[in-house]
Amino acid sequence: QVQLVESGGGLVQAGGSLRLSCAASGFIFKLFAMGWYRQAPGKQRELVATITGGGTTNYADSVKGRFTISRDNAKNTMYLQMNSLKPEDTAVYYCNFDQTAPWGTRNYWGQGTQVTVSS
Repeated sequence: QVQLVESGGGLVQAGGSLRLSCAASGFIFKLFAMGWYRQAPGKQRELVATITGGGTTNYADSVKGRFTISRDNAKNTMYLQMNSLKPEDTAVYYCNFDQTAPWGTRNYWGQGTQVTVSS
């Protein structure tokens, strides 16, 4: 069965960095495009970045140049390197299958990991 477990969140100061990890199990990880999403209190959940099984990436304009999505298919793990963090990056961050994938995909919302950026 599918499991996606986020980790690496925490409290950081503006301008700081954090690396999130997503440990995947229960499916053939390398075959699926994945994504990072975030949801701030009172706001809609938004797509942060996506990565295909082969490593092609896309980013929301708000994080472009600051965040880097990557994956290690041998480790069944996806990462989000977050640099130059801003208070507006504060949110719960989730990994999931890329819901924009054109052929349809799986869906798994876990607990997420809290990222808080202080000003």
